[in-house]
This record gives sequence, C-alpha cells and structure tokens, in this order.
Amino acid sequence: MCYTLCTMLSAPVYDEMQERLIEACHEEGVSSPRVISAIRHVPRHEFVPRQFRKEAYANIPLPIGSGQTISQPSVVGLMTQLLNVKKTDIVLEIGTGSGYQAAILGELAATVYSIERIPALAKTAKRSLKKLGYRNIEVHVANGTLGLSKKAPFDKIIVTAGSPEIPQPLVDQLKNGGRIVIPVGRTQESQQLLLGIKNQNKLKTKMVEAVRFVPLIGKEGWKAS
Repeated sequence: MCYTLCTMLSAPVYDEMQERLIEACHEEGVSSPRVISAIRHVPRHEFVPRQFRKEAYANIPLPIGSGQTISQPSVVGLMTQLLNVKKTDIVLEIGTGSGYQAAILGELAATVYSIERIPALAKTAKRSLKKLGYRNIEVHVANGTLGLSKKAPFDKIIVTAGSPEIPQPLVDQLKNGGRIVIPVGRTQESQQLLLGIKNQNKLKTKMVEAVRFVPLIGKEGWKAS
C-alpha cells in the first residue's frame, strides 16, 4: 500500500479488512464505482484515534473526541453517492470531524472546503489530510451553519451533523443545479437524510432514509447546550 499502516496492521490484513468494508458498503446500497474506489483508497485508520484503530474497518461509527464521531463508512458512501460529485466540482462540507469524509470527497472533486467548529478536531484533521497528501482540501474553523460565503457558490454541499432544518445560508450558497445532502430532524436524537436539488433558486428535497448524527451546532442549527 502507498500509505504507512499503523503498527497493528500488516498489509495483507489491511487489504482483507478493506475488502470486507467494501462488501458491507455494497450491502448497504453503495454502488457507485467512483465512490467505492475512493473508500478503498482512503485509509480510514488514519482518521481514527489510536485506541480504536483495530475497529477502523468495521462498518460502525467511532468516537473521535470532543463528543464527536466518525460516521460509519456505508453512511459516508451513501451520502457521497447522493451528491454525485464530478471531477470539476467545488464541494463544501459542514462538519470536518476527523477529516475522513473530506478525504473521500477529495478523491472525487476538484476542491473541497470543509468547516469544523471545534479547533482541536480541525487541527487533527488538517494534520491527517496533509500527511496523506491531500492538496485540494481546505479546513476552516468557523460556524458551519453559515456556510463559507467567501468561497461560494458551491456545486455540492454535504452536512455531517443533524440540523432542525436546512440552513438558509447553505441553500443560498448552492449553485443552481447543485445538490445538498443533510440529516434533518425535529429532535437531536434522530433525523431523516435529505437530498436537495436546487433549480431556479428553489430547493426541492426528498427523504432518503432514517439516520442518527451528532447535532449541528450554530446560529442556523441547534443551540449549544
């Protein structure tokens, strides 16, 4: 493999674990060849705290500190697949977390701007992404519910935390013809994953499936407790 593996994983074991993960993603409906290729190429253990690295290739969410999690890979794959990312796309991600979703997007898009509200997580994500050579990803510490107006408009927007509704600034910063994928729910405990497509400055949404994400905190999301 082109990446340095953590000491507990030999290359054959790594390959086997990756293939089992790909099978799990297939079973959960991730079928896009480009998305599957990205999942196969990104070493998830590099985005997981060391004490959880033996579980890095299980299809489960894992804690990454600061009360946040790295989403299960099949959900990452499904959300990425719904975005339908093109090679020329400029993508905005809300909720960098450990940087894993950003890395998947970085494999597919021209440029990825990712926003994280927790400085410690942003710092760790930047370090991991730099280590793996991603030069098309920028991580910003900011209020993600407000988007990133100085880099707008965006071809695609993905939100990796649950919001009570779709923040209007994100809709405003999405190009006509663009897509947004976001978990939305009336409580912080459960949401519906929504796909929104913007045409003629109006956003049309459809529900995809029930999901559970950490809350999206910010002016246009949930208030911090």
